[in-house]
Amino acid sequence: MQPIRLGVVGLGRGLMLSLPSLLADPRVQLVAGAAPRQESRTAFHEMTGGRTYEAYADLCADPDVEAIYVATPHQLHAEMTIDAAKAGKHVLVDKPLTIGEADGLAMIDACDQAGVHLIVGPCHSFDAPIQMAYRILTSGEFGAVRAIVAMNFTDFMYRPRRPEELKTEAGGGVLFSQGAHQIDIVRLLAGGVVSEVYASTGHWDMDRPTESAFHAMLRFQSGVTAQCTYSGYAHFDSDLWQDQINEIGMPKSDADYGRARRALSGLDQAAEIAAKRTRTLGQATVPPVAPHHEHFGPLIVQLDRADLRVTPRGIHVYGDFATEFRSTPMDTGPRSTVVTALYDAVRTGVAPIQTGRWGLATLAVCHAILESADSARPVQPRYQVTVHGERI
Repeated sequence: MQPIRLGVVGLGRGLMLSLPSLLADPRVQLVAGAAPRQESRTAFHEMTGGRTYEAYADLCADPDVEAIYVATPHQLHAEMTIDAAKAGKHVLVDKPLTIGEADGLAMIDACDQAGVHLIVGPCHSFDAPIQMAYRILTSGEFGAVRAIVAMNFTDFMYRPRRPEELKTEAGGGVLFSQGAHQIDIVRLLAGGVVSEVYASTGHWDMDRPTESAFHAMLRFQSGVTAQCTYSGYAHFDSDLWQDQINEIGMPKSDADYGRARRALSGLDQAAEIAAKRTRTLGQATVPPVAPHHEHFGPLIVQLDRADLRVTPRGIHVYGDFATEFRSTPMDTGPRSTVVTALYDAVRTGVAPIQTGRWGLATLAVCHAILESADSARPVQPRYQVTVHGERI
């Protein structure tokens, strides 16, 4: 097995969450990293032995790098993906694909022209329990999918934020960072093509002046409806309904409640930015490999002959006359499924469902939610594709 020689741009929180799985998986080798801060570059080299660059152009020019993981803030995704494609590198770009739909199209075109793969992830549609649910649905074991309920209540908006993370036009708020996860999941399970969106958003804290919650009804071409709810207001915590396992697969306790708001209380903007930096490589401790799969909140899928409840441990099946639990085994780490997608694409040419076009379709639903909330009318999202990549 020849590992994928992976370069990384952006040595912040996004990479920190992926590092345990990347370091544990023999199918990938972290050979280079780029970031403006010396502290992060030093930590990357000490941890991986990889080369480091201050300038992204130098990473793109490194002939030993086969693929680049773009783990930078949203507003940098388009430019960096296009530069990587021009350098002949395959791209794994963190969700969301980007902020604007036109930029998303440009990213896809650049990768198509260069003949390289563009994969959007890590995102929670890669989670092993979600993949298991997808296999159950496509097998027809319990009949057709009829409806999906997805929800997540977190403290997302009260974690330390840079100023642009509180501005919708700059990709801030919960839609682009968090809604993209939830939309990806329900699109995967409902056939991919969203035909109509009706939504509202919550702007209830003037100190965090962006979308901090949303409620959306998605209607799919397949006939499935999905009710999606997300709140980042740091009150109710829906991990309570996920066996007290947090989003990245780690156990949590009642003592964690209110921690985000307490840590943020009294910080001015400069102090909040400094607190954000403490979560990056070189300052924060890389977490161990999580004992459980990642998740994105309670999820129930209704089929003709059963309801499925998806958890970080596996899937509860509620049939006509009996219930059962199907556990999901752990591989080298919760994000090993993302490594599988990258490895299969680069080594065998088999792309995952979560391509650039899939990511663009998810991004378009995010924009449709914003448009519907603003107009109080249903909106038909653009650029939709099926799970098989067929464009609508």
